[in-house]
Amino acid sequence: MQYKMCRQRGAVIMLREHFRKTEKRWEDTGNGEQGNEAGKESDLSSRTENISGESKLSGGDREAAGVETGAEVTVSERENSSGRKIPKLLRPHVPDGMFRKCEFCRKTVYEEDIRNNWYTCPKCGGYFRIEPKTRISMVVDQGSFEEWDEKLTGDNPLEFPGYEEKLQRLRENTGLTEAVVTGQGSVRGIRAAVGVMSSEFLMGSMGTAVGEKITRMIERATAERLPVILFCCSGGARMQEGIFSLMQMAKTSQALKRHDESGLLYISILTDPTMGGVTASFAMLGDVILAEPGAMIGFAGARVIRQTIGQKLPEGFQSAEFLLKCGFVDRIVKREKLRRTLAVLLGSSEVREWEKK
Repeated sequence: MQYKMCRQRGAVIMLREHFRKTEKRWEDTGNGEQGNEAGKESDLSSRTENISGESKLSGGDREAAGVETGAEVTVSERENSSGRKIPKLLRPHVPDGMFRKCEFCRKTVYEEDIRNNWYTCPKCGGYFRIEPKTRISMVVDQGSFEEWDEKLTGDNPLEFPGYEEKLQRLRENTGLTEAVVTGQGSVRGIRAAVGVMSSEFLMGSMGTAVGEKITRMIERATAERLPVILFCCSGGARMQEGIFSLMQMAKTSQALKRHDESGLLYISILTDPTMGGVTASFAMLGDVILAEPGAMIGFAGARVIRQTIGQKLPEGFQSAEFLLKCGFVDRIVKREKLRRTLAVLLGSSEVREWEKK
């Protein structure tokens, strides 16, 4: 890929220099030579296609310039002193979705390299946020996932202005009905209830529908004697639903209590970010609490805490690594090792269930 980009960059420099010299000749020549130059310009225009004030190089020009066939090259035009349009700038057009900028090292990374690297930055190792379907495909056996309560959605209990329209736009843009996907699947042959929260849907905030879907998943897992795996990713309670969103903290915690009393395993996996009411409820109630490297985990924001207590906070005190040292997290697991780790934990739970029988 780097070799191809170097070739394209070299071709761009060559053509820029060619157009610069051509422009200079047009400006220096007299009226007698303008006809010849106009003929050259006409020949150039015949080999290009004008689209919205820009010209695209034809196949022959691309090959002569040494530009790769897959790269789209455009030539912008401007007028010189005689009113004639002349090429000014040559630039390669990069298709959408080919590159992504890392939020941690601020470097541009090839999208395919990110996917091949478990959606982490190949340059600095930073973790990108991923959607529920991708998360499920990384952990659950292929073709084994069955979604529960797919059509369950919430309403607008407080009649918050513009809230229903915002939910509708998010459903259309993300393809999700709410900020969590729940269901059952197998991890290396072991059945489990799986829930994945999405940061793309109002930052995974917990409203009535989210709390209801998680509660139903836990209750069904209890009835079918299944362990629960829940990927937490949320900014906290959903402000548009006020007290109704806060009530979900108690509801989900009660369901987990009954699940625990049945002797079943609950694994909580904290991803970036896990904050607010989610941290204060089901995220921290796991029998085993795992976390992704570098995940931000906490209740209130660092600025609010600093202003409240009037003290300087330790560096990185809301990171997964800091919480591991303080005993709030049992283990930090990389994405490429998570499926194997879950299989080991679920396997031990399955053995315990067999011994009880």
